[in-house]
Amino acid sequence: MIKVDNLFKTFGNKQVLSDVSFEVAPGEVLGFLGPNGAGKSTTMRIITGFLEPSAGHVEVCGFDVATHAIEAKKTIGYLPESAALYEEMRVGDFLKFIAEIRGMSGPAQRQALERVCEQCHLESVWHQAIETLSKGFRQRTGLAQALIHDPQVLVLDEPTDGLDPNQKFEIRELITEMGRSKAIVFSTHVLEEVEAVCSRAIVINAGVIVANGTPQEFKARVPSGRMDDFFRLVTLTDTAHPTQAPSSHFNSETHA
Repeated sequence: MIKVDNLFKTFGNKQVLSDVSFEVAPGEVLGFLGPNGAGKSTTMRIITGFLEPSAGHVEVCGFDVATHAIEAKKTIGYLPESAALYEEMRVGDFLKFIAEIRGMSGPAQRQALERVCEQCHLESVWHQAIETLSKGFRQRTGLAQALIHDPQVLVLDEPTDGLDPNQKFEIRELITEMGRSKAIVFSTHVLEEVEAVCSRAIVINAGVIVANGTPQEFKARVPSGRMDDFFRLVTLTDTAHPTQAPSSHFNSETHA
């Protein structure tokens, strides 16, 4: 459902992504990991059509994001790192507005609103102004807008940021459930989430993919068997540079 081929991205003289390639199939939850500034959010913004790559291309559900942007975006639900919410609107009104933008009306719209209200546990704040919400409820509202049209593909940038442990558990359960049929990419700094939710993970460092495999394969690469030790191994060395090919690092998938 998602095919990323040879992405490069530069901002001025700074190269942010270098030859990034991977695929995500239906029924797969891909964790996207890396230090701050590694290129995670940039990659996600290119996948969703909010940024143009300097080179390379992305296909989502068979649509080239550059040449068929509207068709591709119809298949994507996107939760950016800082979700843009209309502060003065009530939660329910905001989500109705998003549903209308997505072309939904009548019974289909009502059913979609009821579904995301239940999925994201927004019942208690449905009639509350967004500006009065806690960070956790704001994040859940942002997730609800990404789910409103029941997309085939989900791109979630730090979806559990700001949530308490119980809320994080609920979102992880929701991602796991949706991951049975959708293609999901989500970034996180919480390595336990990768072990709990992801069928596969990619680690990006300095704009280069330095590891691509399952959490179990990652842990098997270090004596301690710990994800955090593997993460440090591939992100704290001097081997991950944009000028170096990612094949020199740990990759269990031949297509990425």
